[in-house]
Amino acid sequence: MAFTKLSIEAAGADASCGSTPASEIDIWTIFRALRDARSVFGLRPGHIQTLQAMLSFLKPGHGETVFASNNSICQRVGGIDERTLRRHINRFVELGFIKRNDSSNRKRYRVRSSGGECISYGLSLAPLLQRASELITIAQEMENNRRDRIFVRKQILTKLAHLEEHDPSNAFINHARKALRRKLSLPEYHALLANTDAECQSLSTPDDPPETMELPANDGQTVRHQSKSDEEKKDLDSNVGKEELKPELLTSVCDQATAFATEKLRDWVDIEAHARNLAPMMGIHPETFAKAKKIVGTQKASCAIFIMLQLGQRIRDFGAYFHSITLGQRQTQFDPVSLIKRLSKTNKSLA
Repeated sequence: MAFTKLSIEAAGADASCGSTPASEIDIWTIFRALRDARSVFGLRPGHIQTLQAMLSFLKPGHGETVFASNNSICQRVGGIDERTLRRHINRFVELGFIKRNDSSNRKRYRVRSSGGECISYGLSLAPLLQRASELITIAQEMENNRRDRIFVRKQILTKLAHLEEHDPSNAFINHARKALRRKLSLPEYHALLANTDAECQSLSTPDDPPETMELPANDGQTVRHQSKSDEEKKDLDSNVGKEELKPELLTSVCDQATAFATEKLRDWVDIEAHARNLAPMMGIHPETFAKAKKIVGTQKASCAIFIMLQLGQRIRDFGAYFHSITLGQRQTQFDPVSLIKRLSKTNKSLA
């Protein structure tokens, strides 16, 4: 598909053909936004294919009006009949995305004056271009909603696995799994998550029972309890690979993971604790994360969580991907330092 840029102007975009557009926007960005948000406007895939065909007739610098005949558009769509095409065009006109500028004989063409002014008769897509911001906003909101639904769904599945492990006969498990088979809205997912949390909290056996230990009396001196063993601290303070990776660089580049932190992540101890909390929310079982720490090291496993959350929608299944780069075949290929540097360069170029 050709990369076409068209100007977004005020009404009468084709009134002066010789004028230079004040601003430009990628027409295919608008098209993709409408394609992703088509359910909001009640559009079907057939409508989107028709619009795509009409957009392909536009040429840079020649305005926003389609002059192609119905027959040419039908052939470019893939051989639909003219009646279907007219129905699709009428739908776009009703939605305010297309404006008809019909000539007396219903032909589509352009006439010019000696002074360079022109009148265009055809299907004007100027209304579609003028609603670019609206369409892009709606598409982004739908994408955010989709990602949030996936995120909450992963949380529910993780808690259900925990519930099934400790209370297999719980009837709520089957009820929740049946509900997950349907296409739930975000509020419905949140409601199911709240019910799942309530079931987990009702378990008599906690996940990690606190270990009891006797603290020796030392004549009033305070005894500092170390939460990490010497071996774990050594692992946390060690470098990810041959090249050192500073905690500040990881937290600044992977801002998606840092955004979930309630306190500032100052060192690798804080990063590891935060990654351990994020893992179940991403559909990664706590035992899998613990095993990964033993195999590839605490820093590398924690970096994997941060990097995966930063990549976001590029990864379909967080659990499978994490297992692959820490415990699977791609373990030796995973280099957190180079990935963080690459993401840092990308962020700087976008800034």
